[in-house]
Amino acid sequence: MNKLHRVLVAGVGSTGSADWPDALLRRIRSADVLAGGKRHLQAFPDFSGETLVIASDVGVVLERLKQARATGRRVAVLASGDPLCYGIGVSLRRVFAADELEIIPAPTAFQLAFAALAEPWHDAALLSAHAHSLTNVVEAVLRVSKAAILTDDRNTPAIIAQALLAAGASPETPCAVCENLGLPEQRIIRANLARIAREASASLNVFVILGGVTSMRGERSARGDYNAVSGMPDAAFSTTGGLITKREVRLLSLAELALMPGDVLWDIGAGSGAVSIEAARLQPMARVYAVEQRADMCEHIRENLRRFPAANLLLTVGEAPKVCVAWPDPDAVFVGGNSGRLTSIIALARDRLRPGGRLVINLATVENLQVVRDLLPDAQVAQVNISRGAPIAGMLRFEALNPVFIATWRREVETM
Repeated sequence: MNKLHRVLVAGVGSTGSADWPDALLRRIRSADVLAGGKRHLQAFPDFSGETLVIASDVGVVLERLKQARATGRRVAVLASGDPLCYGIGVSLRRVFAADELEIIPAPTAFQLAFAALAEPWHDAALLSAHAHSLTNVVEAVLRVSKAAILTDDRNTPAIIAQALLAAGASPETPCAVCENLGLPEQRIIRANLARIAREASASLNVFVILGGVTSMRGERSARGDYNAVSGMPDAAFSTTGGLITKREVRLLSLAELALMPGDVLWDIGAGSGAVSIEAARLQPMARVYAVEQRADMCEHIRENLRRFPAANLLLTVGEAPKVCVAWPDPDAVFVGGNSGRLTSIIALARDRLRPGGRLVINLATVENLQVVRDLLPDAQVAQVNISRGAPIAGMLRFEALNPVFIATWRREVETM
């Protein structure tokens, strides 16, 4: 029976194999199969065994490595930096058990970048835009106080900076591009988002956001003046004629929506966007789809997104429920407007809500409440009466807001 050797996975630092001990070099040269990027394999031009270039066909290479090891051949893999940090080590663990791998890391690009900047990085989010969704990267940056991003030829620092600016980040947000780390042509560019968005960068780089992304209003997105959990004051939002779901009602509605990470929320008749924006910021791992047909209110939503960035919110200008058909099935639906189409909106929500999903409707009139009662007789209904204190002649009186009905309907979870 063939002895099965562990797969040797060696991290390559900025100086290549120059800093590797002789024993490690001998083990790599004596392997039967050597895999790595084209740049890594060029360091071993005289390798006599089988070589495999790791490119887009990673699955094919992994299968070949698995076959080679199963027949008792010695396998070595070369990878940049730490193979387990956005590297081939992640893919290798899908086909090999932990005890089948021997991983020898080199310093990561993240380590080299923060060392070059002389910046602590224990509190940094380490992200990759290499073959990853840029939306997810931007969403993550907006939630943290410091981030470092591995880029590629498509998602360059300029493209990422432009996406952050579009999500409401301040052009003055401090950042740095660390190019060709550890090489003679290393270059460190300290700048702000506005400058990086206009400049080209070397292909080998790490993009670092320093000090937290700030919004156009100077508010830190990670540690803002407003706590998304406790609700933002109505006056913080741009709107017209007081057309906004009032803070107290908004908080109760968000509690009924009960968003969880990964949930999909529909906000139908988004108005000024207060509910969908606060929901998106409250649960940044949820996906929020908002629709509003009035052009002036859509401008308010865009302004509010500039004030309170929420990369996980998608605004659609159009008429509900027609535009909702193309959206993914929701875990929660909020209806704050479009009362004239309640029947068709409720019908779509009942049909598309996932098991356990929540439909929350704010209503201002008893007539619309009756429509909901007729269509959803088992819905829970609460009437919310809010009075806010106001000064008068050195004393205090209370001003009543219009009463609001909150109807909540839950789709049952199917049981066997």
